[in-house]
Amino acid sequence: MIRGFGLALAFGVATSAACGEARADAMLRDFAYPHPAKEYAFTSQGQPLTMAYMDVPAASPANGKTVVLFHGKNFCGATWEGVIAPLTKAGYRVVVPDQIGFCKSTKPATYQMSFHQLAANTHALLENIGVAQPIVVGHSMGGMLATRYALSFPAETTALVLVNPIGLEDWSAKGVPTRTIDELLEEERKTDATRIKAYQQKTYYDGRWRPEFDRWVDMLASMYKGEGSEAVMLSQARASDMIFSQPVVHEFPRLALPVVLLIGERDTTAIGKNRASPEVAEKLGRYADLAREAEARIKGARLITFPKLGHSPQVEEPAEFNAALLDALAKLGTP
Repeated sequence: MIRGFGLALAFGVATSAACGEARADAMLRDFAYPHPAKEYAFTSQGQPLTMAYMDVPAASPANGKTVVLFHGKNFCGATWEGVIAPLTKAGYRVVVPDQIGFCKSTKPATYQMSFHQLAANTHALLENIGVAQPIVVGHSMGGMLATRYALSFPAETTALVLVNPIGLEDWSAKGVPTRTIDELLEEERKTDATRIKAYQQKTYYDGRWRPEFDRWVDMLASMYKGEGSEAVMLSQARASDMIFSQPVVHEFPRLALPVVLLIGERDTTAIGKNRASPEVAEKLGRYADLAREAEARIKGARLITFPKLGHSPQVEEPAEFNAALLDALAKLGTP
């Protein structure tokens, strides 16, 4: 489901206004990515699958380092477009996969979705294209996945960068009731462009909106329409279940590599906040506090905050975000 839509509606967000017509395409075939989308074919859980990815070489003298960008649940590899160019200009090779179940990648009818499985899929892709010792950068759900990648392949990961990752708290342990995949699927069926825009405006951009953000609403909404939309919604429901039931926050102390946290403090994202009691909901998604708790739990972590930005600082203010990211990467390994 689109996280928190129920909460948005509870605050009286209208859902009948038109947000523009999005293309109906469950595989985003007509949605332009900033660089050519390649395909990695492999077999997983007995099924032939195809993982889409961008592999962008350094645009200046290469520094020999590769950055892998992990997208979130309501995002795609294309959403990183404003980050790819600054990284390649700085000499990094950049690899940006669409995870299985998302965007331009296969959405299998049956698949046991886990963070370790997605991490293993990505690790296989990187081996296939000759990437070793990547710096992994994860946003939103991608932050949970990047954390699992670093925990699963610690000797093969140079550093971990978390951009407003969800999962800085364990929602179930805090009292949020769980939902079956069937229940989550019914919520996914309510998704449309209007709801997506309302939720993004509230959570991602702290109530602000600029016309360039409409592109990302159209991208997500297009997958919920027309042929193949049921596969999209089922994958999204499985992803919601994975996010809720596979916390990584308790394993933060196990991280034994350089970690950078880039946090927009106006973020209020919390899975299941709309189904929690008012007393529980009021305490969830406090990113300014959660970021500092995470910093304390991860040995040697470096916290960089954006006090005026929300869940997607790399989209909201790309120049400010990219300057902070490149500076953090340049300082990796320094006290």
